[in-house]
Amino acid sequence: MANVLEVEQLRTEFHLRSANVAAVDDVSFTVAEGECVGIVGESGCGKSTTGLSIMKLLPNVGHVVGGAVRVNGRDVAPLNEKEMQKVRGNEVSMIFQDPMTSLNPTMTIGKQIAEGVRLHRGASKKEAMDRALEVLNLVGMPRPAERINYYPHQLSGGLRQRVVIAIALACEPKLLIADEPTTALDVTIQAQILNLLDELRERLDMSVILITHDMGVIAGRTDRVLVMYAGKIVEGAATEPLFHNMRHPYASGLLRSIPKLEQDSTQQLYNIPGVPPDLSAPLTACRFNPRCPNTTEVCRTEEPPLTPSAGDPSHIFACFHPVGSDEVTAEDETPLVATEEERAAALERAQARVRELTERSAILEIEDLVKEFPVTSGAVVQRKVGAVKAVSGVTFSVRQGETFGLVGESGCGKTTIGRLVVGLERANSGEIRFEGRDLTKMHGTALRRERRNLQLMFQDPYASLDPRMRVGTILREPLAVQGIGTRESRHQRARELLGEVGLSPKAVDLYPHEFSGGQRQRIGFARALVLNPRLIIADEPVSALDVSIQAQILNMMKRLQEVHRLSYIIISHDLAVVKYLADRIGVMYLGKLVEVGPAQSIYEGAAHPYTQGLIDTIPVADPRVAKAKRGQLLHGELPSAINPPSGCRFRTRCVYAQDRCAEEEPELRLFSDGHYAACHFPLQTPVEESQVQTAMV
Repeated sequence: MANVLEVEQLRTEFHLRSANVAAVDDVSFTVAEGECVGIVGESGCGKSTTGLSIMKLLPNVGHVVGGAVRVNGRDVAPLNEKEMQKVRGNEVSMIFQDPMTSLNPTMTIGKQIAEGVRLHRGASKKEAMDRALEVLNLVGMPRPAERINYYPHQLSGGLRQRVVIAIALACEPKLLIADEPTTALDVTIQAQILNLLDELRERLDMSVILITHDMGVIAGRTDRVLVMYAGKIVEGAATEPLFHNMRHPYASGLLRSIPKLEQDSTQQLYNIPGVPPDLSAPLTACRFNPRCPNTTEVCRTEEPPLTPSAGDPSHIFACFHPVGSDEVTAEDETPLVATEEERAAALERAQARVRELTERSAILEIEDLVKEFPVTSGAVVQRKVGAVKAVSGVTFSVRQGETFGLVGESGCGKTTIGRLVVGLERANSGEIRFEGRDLTKMHGTALRRERRNLQLMFQDPYASLDPRMRVGTILREPLAVQGIGTRESRHQRARELLGEVGLSPKAVDLYPHEFSGGQRQRIGFARALVLNPRLIIADEPVSALDVSIQAQILNMMKRLQEVHRLSYIIISHDLAVVKYLADRIGVMYLGKLVEVGPAQSIYEGAAHPYTQGLIDTIPVADPRVAKAKRGQLLHGELPSAINPPSGCRFRTRCVYAQDRCAEEEPELRLFSDGHYAACHFPLQTPVEESQVQTAMV
């Protein structure tokens, strides 16, 4: 089988004023016809720079200074920009991480797709638009003839990503580079996009390079995997052998850092200590040695070469002290999922935890909460023409010291609930009682004083931190607004909090842009803690972080919950993360709470089809399990919250829906200890409340 791509000893440098940074150093690999190769690693390891080097789309300071990049046998590294323009789109295309920033907001999606066809194929305007409609159909765009004239802002994140894929495929390239194509998407949309890439690869006989930091994403999608660290490939193998017998400690650490649904929530997540090295300095030793538990003197003085495994010459790794073994049989392979005994023990612990929580008083009680946002029309006189039904009659409680998880797709209302609780939005009706006091009836000074005890940890720490303020000023500001303490005591409080979240006290004098994403999330958590709150609402606290950094943040949140006796509401679309953190989980769909109960009980026996759909679409870091689950996903689009379906709101996407679902809204029914679901045709059998020990919503 011929190779579509051959990368040989590639070296890419960023020429900065202070130093030259070798972002990619001596990287070699091939991609065969129809093959999918995954490149995985932390941020800054060089995987995206490798993709950009192949496309010759590096920023002005980036330069390919060595090696060869052969596309269909021709070395494109020496080509000038005009010559390279004929290669991009025609022979090799790229899907970028953020579709909103890679699409032109002033052009319709049809024109953006047609642009490449006219440029590369010399097609007429009509021919190009016909091709645009054809590829929109190809990528599964709903109602493509209507949406071809939409602008990017009129589409959801998942549909925008389909447009980006359509642009990449418009000229039928033989190689597609997908750079983190699903990072910012819900798990359900992520599964749809990844399945789409699989189908297109098979249908078009196309090769794919899938770049990601998520081992679960590549497990069931790739033929081979390359693990990159600090600009170098440290391990490479066929996907199944690599996952079941990782040889490099870094690759093994990435896999162990992922929170799994089977994870014992009483145990800390594994995380890789330290940070990647500074690539502006010459590196002559093993680049992973400062973070490696197996490091010895040779690791500190020599750089290990890529060597083949004795048992499998195609499995290469660069390590003096590899983990795993050379000879692995099916019986010896590492099990990547929990045993039945481990799952049963976890379920028993979860049920015991729920029984313990019922003995505690509720710190927060939400009852029949409703929030609607008006939709207006008119350039001068704004008239209300409808309402976005963001939250519709939601009821649940949070106990002292409990972590309550809210999960669901984007647009289901979970972030709106968080904003209502902390007072950033006002409810249309319903009650939000904090320690018995109804926050919806408070105003002015009384509400501001009460809000000391309720803090919000935002999804994007960089956007929520003032870039013009030093970290010390950011942390002291809430104390000054509330009139707490002296100037010196505020300084001291800021330094103490930075220490608690694992940052140096010297960070008080730095600006937000001087920190990594994980460090900024720690600063956001410190700001949430500064007023000694009783309840913290964490909105997608780790969605944009690498798995190793994600594990550090989750461990920190658990540790500080015990230290400060905190209660949490964790908002996320990732059920694996929520299950690890949360005692109980509430599943939301289109403004409604459709299932609520102990985290382990919901995972072991989801009663609502939507909940089971969320579980089935979670990426699993086991190639065999991932391939078996590939076809299991939620189909269809989330309906409009302006005009939600009658009866059960999930019925338009539910395979079990019947006439009753359109006519009658289901009520929450009891299924086991504290486990409720609202479904006419549930996946489990409901029980009478008298048959269980505990009933808690």
